[in-house]
Amino acid sequence: MILAIDIGNTNIVIGCIDKDKTHFIERLSTVRTKTELEYAVDIKIVLELARIRTQDLEGGIIASVVPQITNVMKIAAEKILKKEVLVVGPGVKSGLNILMDNPATLGSDLVVGAVAALADYPTPFIVVDMGTATTICVVDREKRYIGGAILPGVLTSLDSLTDRASQLGGIGLDTPGRVIGKNTIECMKSGVIYGNAACIDGIIDRMEEELGEKTTVIATGGLAEKITPYCRHKILLDDELLLKGMRIIYDKNKRNPR
Repeated sequence: MILAIDIGNTNIVIGCIDKDKTHFIERLSTVRTKTELEYAVDIKIVLELARIRTQDLEGGIIASVVPQITNVMKIAAEKILKKEVLVVGPGVKSGLNILMDNPATLGSDLVVGAVAALADYPTPFIVVDMGTATTICVVDREKRYIGGAILPGVLTSLDSLTDRASQLGGIGLDTPGRVIGKNTIECMKSGVIYGNAACIDGIIDRMEEELGEKTTVIATGGLAEKITPYCRHKILLDDELLLKGMRIIYDKNKRNPR
């Protein structure tokens, strides 16, 4: 069993996973000013709440899109595990054939998501990761990572709307009963929920048109369960996708951890 940490712009996902199952998943807020000790305390508390003993963990791995926190979290995790922790990035073996202009710049979250999907789902596939940004990646029939799209995340768009429109207050993400809203709150909820669902459907349509074939579509991320039920495409929810990808990459590199 290993400790897997996925650092996003809004949340940090912490979990423990082995080859058979994910033992737990928890989310912390991403705080850029925390010290190594503060994050070490966070990790220790999460493990204690999950009743995971550090001596039962063979190692750890981090995937991060927040560079200023990456090394802080690595040091914090190593304080708890007393072992070197792997960080997904250039030079780390993933087994993924990346056909991008500069493969080294591909985000580690996209790498681990694609690696996990390759292990569990048929190609070609599209992975939709709904966090601070909504990222969409495509792996073709030959198992090559060929590219994707990035758009503002659900809450990012909503925050921008409410910040810039003085008459629009904050709203929750519960779904309105209809697409055609009858008041300001209903109209905003419709735009956020159904608008994002329609956006994802539209991008999938266009990507499949470029590929010339249908795809398996997998969704992950904290907001996926709020939006994907209203998409017209069949979308498979997999909240453990990134952790599973980190487990695979850890196994590929554990004889030579970095």
